[in-house]
Amino acid sequence: MNKILIVRLSSLGDILLTTPLLRSIKKKFPAAEIDFLLSREYTDVIRFNPYITSILELDKKKSPTGLIKELSYKKYDVVIDLQNNIRSRRLTKSFNSRVVRFNKPSIKKLLLVKLKINLLRANKSIPELYAETFPEVQLDSEGLDFYFQENSETDKKGKKIVGLCPGARHYTKMWPAQFYIDLGNKLVKNGYQVHLLGGGADIKVCESISAEIKNSINKCTDNNLFDTAGTIKECDVIVCNDSGLMHLSAALKIPLITIFGSTVKEFGFSPYKTVSLVLENNSLSCRPCTHIGRNNCPKKHFNCMNSITPDFVFNQLQKFLRGTSNSVII
Repeated sequence: MNKILIVRLSSLGDILLTTPLLRSIKKKFPAAEIDFLLSREYTDVIRFNPYITSILELDKKKSPTGLIKELSYKKYDVVIDLQNNIRSRRLTKSFNSRVVRFNKPSIKKLLLVKLKINLLRANKSIPELYAETFPEVQLDSEGLDFYFQENSETDKKGKKIVGLCPGARHYTKMWPAQFYIDLGNKLVKNGYQVHLLGGGADIKVCESISAEIKNSINKCTDNNLFDTAGTIKECDVIVCNDSGLMHLSAALKIPLITIFGSTVKEFGFSPYKTVSLVLENNSLSCRPCTHIGRNNCPKKHFNCMNSITPDFVFNQLQKFLRGTSNSVII
């Protein structure tokens, strides 16, 4: 096995979830050249990954014809398509190589969302499912990878730092902003330092929340992934939604508390191989209402998030930091 191409075009979390397979392939085939194809805006996710030989970028603003031609010349021994959608199939269909594609559990997800028939009880993680695409390797237990130049300086000043990440791609995956405010103020009153973290899409919500939490520090950046990673590394614990920053925190091995709303752990996207606590309400018959998130609550009550109160999260965080809690279902 001399040349391998991994394809995962997007997004932050999904690309991070490929890194256990990437690392395991390199361990199995140390002399192999491993290239990675992804959309240009996500290059920083793997820019400094030592297991990758070349990063190949898809520019969505340009025709992929030139890229397809370039890839076909490389004569890969195997192409591992972990995206497996129309775009990735188009990019790889002309290859004279062995192509293996991620077998998405789409039907099982649909059954769980629409009929509440749960065939996902084995609860395999996405990294484990990715690894089934290429059974020649065995995953190790080292978790996700994210490499960047770390800043050795810190501004902790003796206080424990709690990072709040209020953003997510979809509304139903976001714990209410007011709840983050209430939690933040309770944390400050109890001697914690609070940092607000996020990317470009989270600037407004981070600004509004930080303005209501006394002495909090807004460290939300305009899509500078390395700065965001640095601020996460400063934290003693992260409180976040089911989001890309959840996976980034897991890759950085920072303890985290994740609040799940419309999505569930069975989909395979919970924090991987890190110290973590998942808070969710499994008593609702309407949950999950989606496998990716929605722009509104179809039942209008949003109880999957509204039932997880700031006081409850604060109490669980205290137990978590003492090492006396496990994943909690309410």
